[in-house]
Amino acid sequence: MGVEIERKFLLRNHDWQNAVIGKTRLRQGFLSTDPERTLRVRLADGQGTLTIKGLTRGARRVEFEYPIPAEDAARLLDELCLKPLIEKIRHAVPYAGMLWEIDVFSGDNAGLVVAEIELGDEGQVFELPPWVGEEVTGDPRYYNANLIRRPFSAWSTAL
Repeated sequence: MGVEIERKFLLRNHDWQNAVIGKTRLRQGFLSTDPERTLRVRLADGQGTLTIKGLTRGARRVEFEYPIPAEDAARLLDELCLKPLIEKIRHAVPYAGMLWEIDVFSGDNAGLVVAEIELGDEGQVFELPPWVGEEVTGDPRYYNANLIRRPFSAWSTAL
């Protein structure tokens, strides 16, 4: 069984940009946003994936991911996924022996920038980079599946 242990943070500043080692353009959508089981389609640099995720409990959830043809992913995104789609550029940033992923959203979620780190277990100790700010791991507003129903542009002005 696949398990994802991920923590999310907002950023203090743009200093992370000086350490980027790679970036990927992502386009993703959801066939289901039920909190107990999401079904995501993603197209990333010409590679399609279908991902099934379970209910988030703390920083952990069950996750299964399968490659699918890019053409199938594109058609699912265009014809069957809930709208709006999630569009973002994911930047890979190493820090203190860990790989951080910084997602810079565009489209209806433009202005949102989130740092994520995947861990081996929930108790794993890691060093926070100086550019990392408030943790939002447990805040459902920042779940990608919820950013479709209520995009960042709809609630960010109230922050």
